[in-house]
Amino acid sequence: MPTLLFPLRGVPEDEADEVRALLAEHGIDYYETNAGNWGVSTPGLWLRDDAVFMEAKALLGIYQQQRYQNAQTEYQELRQQGQQATFWRSVKDRPFVILSYLFAMGLVIYASIKLLFEMGL
Repeated sequence: MPTLLFPLRGVPEDEADEVRALLAEHGIDYYETNAGNWGVSTPGLWLRDDAVFMEAKALLGIYQQQRYQNAQTEYQELRQQGQQATFWRSVKDRPFVILSYLFAMGLVIYASIKLLFEMGL
């Protein structure tokens, strides 16, 4: 019976490619499903044989730990250089986009409060 090993919803394409390569490198037979035309199905990598599930899960755990360590190292390097992503850096890089988001949020809050007072609450 097929077993879901790795759900692909929200996974970056580079990570999905690396997991596919890892499974192929170790000779683990799998197949892939997509989200379908309406996006309601479960995209993922499925194992054809339940007997290799524990081995595949262990390999995936090691891979994810290494990916986590690489991401932490990259973040620390960016932080030491003062280049990590922050809210203020986003405001500085894209002021009109941030201001338009803030304006839209303010408009929604204003309309919600005004509607409540007009209804007599």
